Amino acid sequence: MPYIEFPEPEVGVLRRRPLIIEGLRNRVGMDVLIVDEDGRRAYETDAFTAYSCMPMLVVLPRTTEEVSKILKYCHENDVKVIPRGAGTSLCGGALPSEDAVVLCISKMNRVLEIDFANRFARVEAGITNLEITARVAVQGFFYAPDPSSQLACTLAGNLAMNSGGAHCLKYGVTTHNVLAVKMVLMDGTIVEIGGTTLDRGGYDLLSFVIGSEGQLGVITEATVKIIRSAEAARPMLIGFRSPEAAGSCVAAIIAAGIIPVAIEYMDRAATEVCEAFAGAGYPLDAEALLIVEVEGSENEIGVLLGRIAEIAARFDPKTVSISSNAEQSARIWAGRKAAFGAIGRISDYLCMDGVIPLSQLPHALTRISQICAEHGLRVANIFHAGDGNLHPLVLYDANSPDEADRAEIAGAAILRLCVELGGCLTGEHGVGIEKRELMATQFTATDLDVQMRIKSVFDPGWRLNPAKVFPLDASESLRAGLAARAPEAA
Repeated sequence: MPYIEFPEPEVGVLRRRPLIIEGLRNRVGMDVLIVDEDGRRAYETDAFTAYSCMPMLVVLPRTTEEVSKILKYCHENDVKVIPRGAGTSLCGGALPSEDAVVLCISKMNRVLEIDFANRFARVEAGITNLEITARVAVQGFFYAPDPSSQLACTLAGNLAMNSGGAHCLKYGVTTHNVLAVKMVLMDGTIVEIGGTTLDRGGYDLLSFVIGSEGQLGVITEATVKIIRSAEAARPMLIGFRSPEAAGSCVAAIIAAGIIPVAIEYMDRAATEVCEAFAGAGYPLDAEALLIVEVEGSENEIGVLLGRIAEIAARFDPKTVSISSNAEQSARIWAGRKAAFGAIGRISDYLCMDGVIPLSQLPHALTRISQICAEHGLRVANIFHAGDGNLHPLVLYDANSPDEADRAEIAGAAILRLCVELGGCLTGEHGVGIEKRELMATQFTATDLDVQMRIKSVFDPGWRLNPAKVFPLDASESLRAGLAARAPEAA
């Protein structure tokens, strides 16, 4: 594929594999190591399945102290480390290299503390997103970020990519819902950042860490906000005659000062597949579909849904349907939550992730369709319309190298479009390897230099999740310059 290259593996490290296995065995025990080929194969890729690579070995630590011992050993022996949660990354963020150790924290999944009075939970980072809500729901609380993969994805990956979800329009993304983290640096140092109060002294290092894609350290614990559940919530379906009408309606809802819990968009191609899979009751004659959910008391919900219906009427909708019971609401969301899996039943796809200003939605939807058509490809659009976080699914045949190349070229063009319209390359999936070489589209050379220097402070040897996020030429140039100046500084 044309945009993604990988550095050659370090032959010296590969030759030392038996010594590395022995060294880690002495520090954490053989029971946390996976060294056989069949075992390692399960970690050769993440959800960005266009690329795969067998890792040198895999470690599954059970405690922060074991993570510290593993990283300290790898630091002292110049070994690359790829942090990993559940491997649901859609941008290659957990893709290994053959000369690297995959450090998977999925065994670290305990709830350590729940404080309902102060509305926080302290958990290990290997816990799944949905399990946090499950553990606090008994007292009427929930954890707000809800990515579509929340049944499987770990908090660690959510923290690394600053994940969002359908309900982030009202409650924010991961960074708005985390109070503190415990993190292990590449040299094994354990640090705690943040606290249980909203206001903290000193630099806001938490904002550096959340969304840093495993470049700065390995997060092992987090203190997250838990929120009291609303009295009730109810979605409505609005079908439109065109994507442009749906996009204009979204902008009008937000402009009216209404902040729903969620506004989700699906085009006709996506709606048909999701309806066949989930039987959610979606209208099949609409070119675009919005799912709009509001919450509050029953009176408040009625008023808000009425106002939204009035706004939608200005854009000549084909259908407006308001959920009348919990079962219907669950079906509506089941269809949306199953969308990526439903599409996967009919085609391979690249799931793009870009952000645009709401005012640009109609234009963006038109151009996305044009871009894919120009490359002879189909597209299904499913995204968080309320905050402009687009998820076009570029459909292609993975068995055809030509189609795979065209899909990647079209995807890159869509991401450039997002930046041109005043948005950015990623809303919640991260950069990983997928968008690495597109970073210069959004950032100047100076911008990238500053970001890479921050990584160098936390990880001077660039051993944590290497060959991700930053363009290879730029990162290699910076590392060479720092290495050349190191003797002078000494």
